[in-house]
Amino acid sequence: MRLVVLSRSRNLHSTRRLEEEARRLKVECLVVNPLRCQLKVSSTGPEVFVYGKKLEGVDVVLPRIGTSITEYGLLVVRHFECMGIPVVNDSDSILNSRNKFRALQTCAAKGLAMPFSVMSRSLSDIHAAYRMVGSFPMVMKLLQGAQGIGVMLGHDRSAVESVVSTLLSFDKDLILQEYVKESAGSDIRVLVVGGKVVAVMRRQAKSGEFRANVHRGGWGQNITQLPKRYEQLALAAAKAVGLEVAGVDLLESSTGPKLLEVNSSPGFQELEKATGINVAEKMIQMTMRKAAQAKKRRRR
Repeated sequence: MRLVVLSRSRNLHSTRRLEEEARRLKVECLVVNPLRCQLKVSSTGPEVFVYGKKLEGVDVVLPRIGTSITEYGLLVVRHFECMGIPVVNDSDSILNSRNKFRALQTCAAKGLAMPFSVMSRSLSDIHAAYRMVGSFPMVMKLLQGAQGIGVMLGHDRSAVESVVSTLLSFDKDLILQEYVKESAGSDIRVLVVGGKVVAVMRRQAKSGEFRANVHRGGWGQNITQLPKRYEQLALAAAKAVGLEVAGVDLLESSTGPKLLEVNSSPGFQELEKATGINVAEKMIQMTMRKAAQAKKRRRR
């Protein structure tokens, strides 16, 4: 089996781990930088070239598309789909997850629990947004971002208006979101692979920080038994967005779990460290099943 991992660098921890596990499982793994893919379309069909050489014999693709290359990366993923090659996390599901409000819209349509969230394009409407969110402090989020970048906490009206007016002047859209005090400085990261929860950790922020992201200095604590309501919400969120591999972030509130975000290319270095679970193996096994299912359909 030939697997293509779309990643800008094989030196990234997650990419390196996927390569290691693919090698151990006797899977040929090619790490391909999406930005070096040339996409050709003609009457004979779509083709992909890497460094000028046609890429052939691919059985399955696992995208690890960073936010900085979302637009071109999605075109690369879509090209493989047009070639009939199975992709773990297709372009539509990645698009759904990459825009934070689009993901919330999709999950809200399924009735999933989440913090009150408001998107507004005009500073003159900001007072109405305050009333909808409810109270201060409130969270401000850019539509796109990862690792906690673009997520801020506004403690009062003056602080929020200052940030909102600045971002709108740079043509940046953002979300105002309820701050769940019971979950201050922590969240639960649930890794979903193939419709199953395979690993869970509680992420704890460093002192003085409300964002629990590992890249912001947070750390993970193993959760051996995830409450059923949390598991159901994580699985439903991944399914609603359309992701086969998803990092789902949940908040613990007085009324139960609330959906924070759904990630299509979740890092898992801290998750493997905290839980002792071989996450990379689970993901490679998922790609193997996907390739086998596609091969079986073609035979039929």
